Amino acid sequence: MKLKVATCQFPTSANIGKNLQHILGQIRDAKDRGADVVHFPEACLSGYAGQDFASYKGFNWGKLAEATPRVIEFAKELQIWIILGSTHKLSRENKPHNSVYIINDRGKLIDRYDKMFCAGDRLGKTGELAHYSPGNHFSVFNIKGVRCGVLICHEYRYPELYREYKKKGVQLIFHSYHAGHFRPEQFRAMQEQVGTQFHKLNRGTTLPGITMPATMQATAASNHVWISCSNSSARESCWASFFVRPDGVITGRLRRNIAGVLISEVNDQEEFYDSTIAWRDRAMRGIYHSGKLVQDRRSTERRRL
Repeated sequence: MKLKVATCQFPTSANIGKNLQHILGQIRDAKDRGADVVHFPEACLSGYAGQDFASYKGFNWGKLAEATPRVIEFAKELQIWIILGSTHKLSRENKPHNSVYIINDRGKLIDRYDKMFCAGDRLGKTGELAHYSPGNHFSVFNIKGVRCGVLICHEYRYPELYREYKKKGVQLIFHSYHAGHFRPEQFRAMQEQVGTQFHKLNRGTTLPGITMPATMQATAASNHVWISCSNSSARESCWASFFVRPDGVITGRLRRNIAGVLISEVNDQEEFYDSTIAWRDRAMRGIYHSGKLVQDRRSTERRRL
């Protein structure tokens, strides 16, 4: 089965109306280029708390409630799937979810993934946990016969999540990021944290710019899955959106800080190198060796030469 994926980026902001214009325009572009599904960054419709705006105090929930159905209607009009980063309001005083809406090509909201691992301290006073409530579920769905899943930004730090999706038979993961919209002085401080002497040795110059793409490549190869990596292009963005195939090879990349749409193809009949295919299922069951163990005193006596 073949599936065309549009991985999108634009300068996400606190302006919901402007975000919506970018989103609708990129959906149209993706459709014109033959895409089956359009993938957007983390919180791209609502804006991202703590970076695009300070907090949800005074947030225009009414504006967001008007914008979201327009995206859903556009999916139906163009008959295209949409993976949309936004914010999902909860009741009473509960903090909202950092979410990705999964909208099918008939204009139906078939699921919502809520970020399970939000960055922050154990008391929930810093980082994302100061603004968001964590979720508690995986989202698995099929597009044209390709089994898909969703993760959000900081969750790249948790390989267990990718393993769980692999156990569920997922072939393609939409990983939405917001590693952007840093002020110049913030970006310079992040670069100094790495150390300027190491910039030339790495593709990126910040920790997100180095670790996020590298982890996505390693994760794709170790789990043998495709990964669409969509990031905000708001200056300063740490890296440009890209697409990885199951052997860890990046097959396409946009330009940092510049809005764009990347078209990639998933072909589940295409074969890619997979060095762990014989034993991955054993590792996922908690059996940590390949082949057959031997019964030998020389093996068990580990303190003797």
